[in-house]
Amino acid sequence: MEMYIDPHIHLVSRTTDDYEAMRKAGIVATIEPAFWLGQPRTEVGSFKDYFSTLVGWERFRASQFGIVHYCTMGLNSKEANNVPLAEQVMELLPLYAGKEGVVAIGEIGYDDQTEAEDRFYRLQLELAKDVNLPVLIHTPHRDKKKGTTRSMDVAEEHGMDPGWVVVDHNNEETVKEVLDRGFWAAFTIYPHTKMGSERMVEIVKQYGPERIIVNSAADWGISDPIAVPKTAALMRKMGIPEEHVRLTTYQNALTVFGLSGQMHEDDWLKAPPIDQTKKLGGNSILRGGQVPRVEGPADRVEN
Repeated sequence: MEMYIDPHIHLVSRTTDDYEAMRKAGIVATIEPAFWLGQPRTEVGSFKDYFSTLVGWERFRASQFGIVHYCTMGLNSKEANNVPLAEQVMELLPLYAGKEGVVAIGEIGYDDQTEAEDRFYRLQLELAKDVNLPVLIHTPHRDKKKGTTRSMDVAEEHGMDPGWVVVDHNNEETVKEVLDRGFWAAFTIYPHTKMGSERMVEIVKQYGPERIIVNSAADWGISDPIAVPKTAALMRKMGIPEEHVRLTTYQNALTVFGLSGQMHEDDWLKAPPIDQTKKLGGNSILRGGQVPRVEGPADRVEN
């Protein structure tokens, strides 16, 4: 069975049916970046509960479907513009950056490219250096090329090693500069916006697989939690070498986020069998009358 990593997917927005479909499609690990929830949060306590969900319930929920869940911690650029609240969130972040399963500081960067966004982006780059974690950069939807260049310029100003920085949401306009400057270039396969699977194939054909990463960024919008396996299948169909498919949909994400010391291939290769009778804080993924899935050795699919 092919194995895939989706290194940018917002699983708090997805259903357990999505988890089942993802595992059936070969996704063995996911990374969930901290992001905004569709409307601004108004209290620091809501950030605290959200961060706790990323390292707690969501990590447990994924394990109940045979997927290893990691996350990144950060103040997203949209909510950085609420300066009094953002200052409180910055006090929280160091408490969560060292939690089990946290593999980067992110997604951080620019949205409208305001002074406040710049201030908190810089502060979080310094946090990443302090806690020795990679960085996941969100590039803006508007003025993307300008924002992407600025994101890299500022990262370099702060002494970040480009090999520890993933620049996400790339397109044909930004990819060459990102790769030329030694950063990791991630691409979001998101319906009708960002990047489609066909365009992704052409980019891999043109640039090869080095430092290129495919993700879905599936969230509460119209999005596809199995976009990574689907893109891999199209790559194969269009003649992309198998090793290039493996690098862009699996190994490259493992390599860069593995720098955190929190993400290892054995986490899923040697994972315990699924046991849906388990609970977290007394809570189960099941509801009354549902039969728990309990794997034995004979139920395991060898990778």
